[in-house]
Amino acid sequence: MSGIEMKRTPFFKILVANRGEIALRIMRTARRLGYGVVAVYSDADRDALHVREADQAVRIGEALPAQSYLRIDAIIAAAKASGAGAVHPGYGFLAENEDFAQACRDAGLVFIGPSPEAIRAMGNKAGAKDIMAKAGVPVVPGYQGADQSDAVMLAEARKIGFPVMIKAVAGGGGRGMRLVEDASAFPDALRSARSEAQGAFGDPTVILERAIVDPRHIEIQVFGDRYGNAIHLGERDCSVQRRHQKLIEEAPSPKVTPDLRARIGAVAVTAVKSIDYEGAGTLEFLLDPSGEFYFMEMNTRLQVEHPVTEAITGLDLVELQLRIATGQPLGLKQEDVKFSGHAIEVRLCSEDANHDFMPQSGRMGLWQMPDSIRVEHALRSGSEIPPFYDSMIAKIISHGADRNEARGRLICGLEQTAAFGITTNQGFLISCLRHPAFAKGEATTAFIGNHRDELLASRANHETEAALAALLLYVTNPHAPPWRSGRSLAATFPLTMRIDLGHGAFDVDIVRNRDGSYVAGLDGNEWRFEINELGPDTIRFRANGMMESARFLRDGGHLYILHRGASLAARDLTLAAPASAAAADGDGKVRATMNGRVVAVLVKPGEQVAVGQPVMTLEAMKMEHVHMAGVAGTVSSIDVTEGEQVTTGRIVVEIAAA
Repeated sequence: MSGIEMKRTPFFKILVANRGEIALRIMRTARRLGYGVVAVYSDADRDALHVREADQAVRIGEALPAQSYLRIDAIIAAAKASGAGAVHPGYGFLAENEDFAQACRDAGLVFIGPSPEAIRAMGNKAGAKDIMAKAGVPVVPGYQGADQSDAVMLAEARKIGFPVMIKAVAGGGGRGMRLVEDASAFPDALRSARSEAQGAFGDPTVILERAIVDPRHIEIQVFGDRYGNAIHLGERDCSVQRRHQKLIEEAPSPKVTPDLRARIGAVAVTAVKSIDYEGAGTLEFLLDPSGEFYFMEMNTRLQVEHPVTEAITGLDLVELQLRIATGQPLGLKQEDVKFSGHAIEVRLCSEDANHDFMPQSGRMGLWQMPDSIRVEHALRSGSEIPPFYDSMIAKIISHGADRNEARGRLICGLEQTAAFGITTNQGFLISCLRHPAFAKGEATTAFIGNHRDELLASRANHETEAALAALLLYVTNPHAPPWRSGRSLAATFPLTMRIDLGHGAFDVDIVRNRDGSYVAGLDGNEWRFEINELGPDTIRFRANGMMESARFLRDGGHLYILHRGASLAARDLTLAAPASAAAADGDGKVRATMNGRVVAVLVKPGEQVAVGQPVMTLEAMKMEHVHMAGVAGTVSSIDVTEGEQVTTGRIVVEIAAA
């Protein structure tokens, strides 16, 4: 028996110790290669797509779903119960946990990743920098000493020179990381970084590094097998970040020359060979404006952004992982690796870019991904986005003959993406891809900070958006006249609709013409709409003679629209009459919140009323809207009669405050 055969570790079923899109991604390749797949899930993920797609699924969670996927004992037990012979950790969670890798080894399970010893060596940022320095890899100057006292840390920061970067020694994903511009801000930043590191990783230890001004974040994808073979698959540029977390990644980097790629790739291969590294890994570097590069850290796992490397190399990185884990040799030499074209990936996240990228959770009402480019996700219409996990909900990846083609395809794909019900960063990503600095390949890690106002600039066509939103809210009302009814001799009354697009309310008058068309009036401007087709979530129409289409979702008084490549959310304040009336009628005057017919006057002159008491009911589009008293007091005047048609803003009841 050959040496290679003696080192084989075969398995036939794989438990994926992760969730969401990465679990589905691993299952896809595993199934193609003939392996069975097992999922694990927390209570929050009971109906998740990765659970439904697996051959078997084992519950490992209870009251705290965020901690469920970190339970090593439960995952090992799930693998044993399901008959899985191997465990793939995906990324995040336990992927870089040496105790988990050791527990798999002790349980006789194949851990699809590096050895516990390699994870331990590279998992600690301070230790990893020492190892890399000894292997001849350039490292960022800094301090990674054992003395963590406040005085020593401040002294070392002064010695390094500001600005400095504080980094959690066991960190990742931007947590426990702070950029400090001067000595006065250092104590507070240090306390904050330690607290975040303790909460995220259970270890408050930090290191200090010299802050490289305006660098690029470059990472090298490496693979090694158990026979001493190692290769690199080129670089990825991950410079576009917010909160020190990657948002856009591409391969190759616009600023890495073939010569630099060969140099930095050779350094990375030498480094992984020095620790007998097995499996997929990524060495992360900072590239300064002069072309010098410095080692930051090594991620001993598959990366979120691995699809861009797959796109330009034609390789399946999960397949390479599985091949190596079974004991097969890598089967590739460095000269076998060829690069073709350019690839870009964006992370679609459930977050509000306009409010400091605040994560969002809730129900995804409509979820339609583009079919022209690669999308990795684990959602469908109606899926719940739980508040317990990372905000990334999809990865959208494009590949083109060159960078500009890849960028154009990605913008087009994002413009076709319908993610309705939860605020996402879709528009922000499009703004980034379109920005001249990104288009020219000039984006550094300072890109979002330097161009934040431009990237978050609101669109200029609010009135057009309000007109379209008013039309859709009007025609999708279940009691609205059918849009196919054609010409009519009946008189029509304008209905004033109040639309909130998130940056102020618009009052839009909607009129159904006798010829079947609609006119939306706003601030003296008019938009004429002719509807050609109206489906459950699509509309085709002519607006002022131009044929257009839009996708939408109506959810009560909320409306989500994808139009001209941009997503917007509208709220119908017209239908929120009780809240609007109560808020607006502090002067004792109850005003009609829309055009409509008075169907009931619910109080009499001289009657005592309380705040919030119903006083009048208005009917519009066969829906009744109750108006309420904004103040407590005595009804002094009734200004309308039942059956009367009133316009928006008309005073209907007056109350003398008590």
